[in-house]
Amino acid sequence: MMNDFLTEDTQAVILLCGVFGKDRSEKPLSLTEYSSLVRWLIEVKMRPGDLLQKENITEASKGSGIDKQRLESLLGRGVQLGFAVEEWQRNGIWIISRSDADYPARYKKHLKDKAPPLLFGVGNRALLSGGGLGIVGSRNVDQVGEAFTRQIAERCARNQMPVVSGGARGVDQISMIAALEAGGVTIGVLAENLLKKSVERKYRHAIADGQLLLISPYHPNARFTVGTAMGRNKLIYAMADYGLVVSAEHKKGGSWAGAQEELKRENRRPVFVRTGSRVPKGNSKLLELGAIEWSETIEKNKLKEQLDKIAASNRPPEKVKQPTLFDVIKNTEEPTATVNQNNRATSEKVEKINKLKDNLIQNESSCILPSSSILTSIYEAVLPVILKQLETAMSSDELAKLLDVNKTQLNVWLKKAVVDGFVKKLTRPVRYEAVKSMIAQQGAAPDRYSAALHSGR
Repeated sequence: MMNDFLTEDTQAVILLCGVFGKDRSEKPLSLTEYSSLVRWLIEVKMRPGDLLQKENITEASKGSGIDKQRLESLLGRGVQLGFAVEEWQRNGIWIISRSDADYPARYKKHLKDKAPPLLFGVGNRALLSGGGLGIVGSRNVDQVGEAFTRQIAERCARNQMPVVSGGARGVDQISMIAALEAGGVTIGVLAENLLKKSVERKYRHAIADGQLLLISPYHPNARFTVGTAMGRNKLIYAMADYGLVVSAEHKKGGSWAGAQEELKRENRRPVFVRTGSRVPKGNSKLLELGAIEWSETIEKNKLKEQLDKIAASNRPPEKVKQPTLFDVIKNTEEPTATVNQNNRATSEKVEKINKLKDNLIQNESSCILPSSSILTSIYEAVLPVILKQLETAMSSDELAKLLDVNKTQLNVWLKKAVVDGFVKKLTRPVRYEAVKSMIAQQGAAPDRYSAALHSGR
């Protein structure tokens, strides 16, 4: 029964990361730990489901740095999982993992390695494609705010745009119910008690009619905590095309924290905010952080087109970033290439590198690795940057953070640089340092390596 209900990948992920049963002897893997394990799986061309075979656990422990006994204990919870799955299935709850084909692509693209490993859900799975307007706000909203929320949710329904919200008392529930009553569809991203909410009268019929999808990254019986609510906020924005803050207290509560977090994100969603004389102070403060005023002139029809146009006209200028390891590739191209050839080569290499950098999440379901020739060319391009940073000895953790690169891949490059004689490995503690004399005296590096090193790229 369990094998029909869960893919092998999802069985493994929930055993490793899930909370179920009464046994708390081993703490489930955190998001960071699971992502580390997935990096190893991708490197060795394996899938999460392969960890259900005991002979693979030893190597997984070595490759990920996670204690072997802990992995064995977590993966050995099959009986407890079986009982839990039976209860979930009986109540219409399904589970998907990041490795499943129908896991929301929006989460992988927008949140990358912060996308939750698991999602529990009830209702229309077709709605996992997301889109629409994320409507959020305070639990204790006033009558003006409540009327505004209903009006916008009904407008979304008329325009066939999903309403995405958090299911909490106040703005969340008002927007979801108003959209459903107007014949629209709703996606509720819950921070607590998915099982209980799925059988409530106000949602039960909408689920049966395919109008409603309820999802949560937390156990179906999870209780509310500030942490779960904060973790849920980014999932609302990531599932939608735009966000709308109806009311937010200044520097207080989940509505403020979620909007502030989204506005700081480089690939942020357009965040609209209600304005007027009676809105909370937090609303106007969000405008100062880059939120967009919800215009009174927005018409009832063609809502998406209007929001797209307003968002485009309010798009923030691109920030000037300090160059990272992935930004210097175009500066290491052969200077003899023509302009068109150079642009083409740079574009192709940047594309390869971006694919490598996002490999953990975007290719998690297929565990596809770049070819060795691509990895070698990337190593040649990034070596000058590594050498420049290692003029002062530092650990691989420090270097990975400084260069904004996956630590697993960086360790591969460092190991090769040590073998090639460009870098020496120090001990007590373990650090790495560039071998300047090797480069200067023996000419071990190609001209472009030395040029990049001395130019400070």
